[in-house]
Amino acid sequence: MVQAPAPNTATSLATLAIDLIRKAGCSYGEARFCTYHVQNLYARDRSLSNLADNVSSGFGVRVLLEGAWGFAASHRNTYTEVERMVALAIDIAKGSRLSQQTRVALAPVKAYRARYATPIEVDPFTVPMEEKAALLMQLNDRLLSYGERGIKKAYSFLNFTREEKTFASTEGSEIQQTIYRSYPGFGCTAVVNGDAQSRGYERAPLNLGYEHIQAADLLSQVDRVAEEAIEKVHAVKGPQDIRTTLILKPTNLFLTIHESVGHPTELDRVYGYEANFAGTSFATTEKQGELQYGAPWINFRADRTQPGGRSTLGYDDEGVPAQDWHVVKEGILVDYLTDRETAHRLGRATSNGCAYADSWASVPMVRIPNLGLEPGPEGGAHTATLAQMIADTEDGILIDGIGSFSIDQQRRNFQFGGDAFWKVEKGKVVGMLKDVTYQAMTTDFWNSVDALGPAAEREQCGTNMCGKGEPMQIAQMTHACVPVRVRNIQIGGPQ
Repeated sequence: MVQAPAPNTATSLATLAIDLIRKAGCSYGEARFCTYHVQNLYARDRSLSNLADNVSSGFGVRVLLEGAWGFAASHRNTYTEVERMVALAIDIAKGSRLSQQTRVALAPVKAYRARYATPIEVDPFTVPMEEKAALLMQLNDRLLSYGERGIKKAYSFLNFTREEKTFASTEGSEIQQTIYRSYPGFGCTAVVNGDAQSRGYERAPLNLGYEHIQAADLLSQVDRVAEEAIEKVHAVKGPQDIRTTLILKPTNLFLTIHESVGHPTELDRVYGYEANFAGTSFATTEKQGELQYGAPWINFRADRTQPGGRSTLGYDDEGVPAQDWHVVKEGILVDYLTDRETAHRLGRATSNGCAYADSWASVPMVRIPNLGLEPGPEGGAHTATLAQMIADTEDGILIDGIGSFSIDQQRRNFQFGGDAFWKVEKGKVVGMLKDVTYQAMTTDFWNSVDALGPAAEREQCGTNMCGKGEPMQIAQMTHACVPVRVRNIQIGGPQ
């Protein structure tokens, strides 16, 4: 038995795990000791329907033995449990080796001894719960004051996370990170003449403290949201089975980026390691450097260093530093999202740092980082403000917010809805529509973009609920983008 170091801290336990892994002859090993503090408040109508304040703590050990992975995890942070989990992970690797056809190899990574913490102004966990609940009730009361005009339901929420991780590896890394996340929003539903239509508003989920909540901003949006829900329920339905021009705000476009660019460029999907939640990918590696993913003015950049980004951190869950790189450059597919295993298979000298596990009990996998659409350059032939796009559109639809979506098993063919729609005629917004969906093939869509917003109109939109894997893991990421105009897009289906 290895002599346990003292005192009983995450660092000393991680050191013990790495010593045991090395003595067992593994070619690689890592230990992650994590504590997650998650606080969710949700108000429905005039009551606080959910209040959760949970802490989860534990560790996971992953080893690579003779080209096979083994992983084990426990919520008991003790020396004896570390010894037991290391032994179990090694036994699992031995079992995996028996049926594994290809030996795992990893792209190299340097050893890092570092600390990282999300820059915040106000720790959200120091703000009294009563203050948070009072804000939600104030939002709902204001929304429900429109009851005589049809607003029948209201909701509001606040979500906060503090993620504390100590990572150690046989490469020599020892990394401590503290990551904060904050996310507020609200919405309402109007019910009139048997129809129900909703409208919402969110401050995008970002890695910030309580300063991101900005109660004054949330309250200032209430009247607009209620009025638009009422207008929407009285609006005419959108057209069916036509082709038209779309003008998409960042609040809608980010999900299209997520599903049609983010997931198809996860290299584990490309290689077929992962097929849960809408399959593998059409963007296979022989197309790298060749595939015209979008128009020549389309650039998608991954950036885990982006201030406030939901996927921003110092190091990924394999100890690889946060980076930024182009995935699509001047319309061409040029790179992928990798962990160390897939980067080695692609022939890369290093991973670009996309490994993430959503829990101490989860195995790291390739996850979408912050992935954004670059703004149009100042003075560029295809750069236009949102107002200019509208003024230059004879006939089209303006879309804000997200709604339903679907995409096929190769991430080629998709359909998206939205939260609010307006008809554009002869350069003017002339009234609201409802029940609009648009559909396209991924590369057709991005090659049909003829106008990009400038940097001044870039918004950090994103998601805190990206599901992947089996058992499912949840990750979060920002898709900073600008408004775009897309020509000749199919609206709805045949009547």
